Amino acid sequence: MKAYVGVTDGDWYRFLAARPSLAEVNFWRPGGGREFRVLTPGEPFFFKTHYPDNRVVGGGFYSGFAQLPISTAWELFAEANGVNSLERLRARVGRYRRVPIHPHEDPVIGCVFVRDVVFFSQDALADPPPEFAPNVVQGKGYDLAVRSYEGYFAELLARLVGGPVEVDLGMPWHRPGPVYGDARLTPQRLGQQSFQAVVLSAYHHRCAVTGGRIRPVLQAAHIRPLPEGGEHRLDNGLLLRSDVHTLYDRGYLGVDPKHRLLVSPRLRAEFGNGEQFYARAGQLIAVPERRADRPNREFLEWHLDTVFKAA
Repeated sequence: MKAYVGVTDGDWYRFLAARPSLAEVNFWRPGGGREFRVLTPGEPFFFKTHYPDNRVVGGGFYSGFAQLPISTAWELFAEANGVNSLERLRARVGRYRRVPIHPHEDPVIGCVFVRDVVFFSQDALADPPPEFAPNVVQGKGYDLAVRSYEGYFAELLARLVGGPVEVDLGMPWHRPGPVYGDARLTPQRLGQQSFQAVVLSAYHHRCAVTGGRIRPVLQAAHIRPLPEGGEHRLDNGLLLRSDVHTLYDRGYLGVDPKHRLLVSPRLRAEFGNGEQFYARAGQLIAVPERRADRPNREFLEWHLDTVFKAA
């Protein structure tokens, strides 16, 4: 199991600490070129203020990473970006980049999403973790199997979940069955907004079926819906144009375990329409580059067995 301690400025953390209803936040980075791959979704992420203040002020659970234009980061997270307007977000990013953002620019930033966020009270701030050098300006990852870290992070983790939790910090994170008895520690589960963001990013802002790139009509679809036992997980998601999303949810379209598009004969029988989809039947849909991010076979089979109108 791993943890990450990210360095934040006081304005970002104080803004969010004053808004406890925002349980999912965007710990953004002004540069969008470098991906964050230190943690697996569900592992703990803590916030530490800059030196010399140098205190751990809160944390939550890593929920995913996406490279997004500033406008999209604001659209999806609004005040959970740590500011109260898109204009202030643009100004803050420009300040860190040391180059003002032109009014017509919409640069990409790195977005690290953290869910189930808790900020500590002023009288309960924590000392920085072991071996965290004052000149670290972005953050540092920790392997919690190292015994010298175990007690420190177990105490911080208890603060996040509201009480002691039995965690073998040396065990691999992914394992079957109940995970540590706390829903916030469930591996791979994302927050609601971060699910939309990481699906959008993983599919390069293109509909998986049509290739369309008109942002306002692109939606992160669940393969297995939440009311049917699904979760906000990247491998339970597809980026679909809104009409394609509706047809998928109603069983007129499906995707087989080899990621080929299936079209129900009911589409033509009931509506005398759908030629654009029949022309694509049997073709591979677009999927993310990383194998672990692609639609999960189990979820696809559930959709075919339960929702797809095969005849």
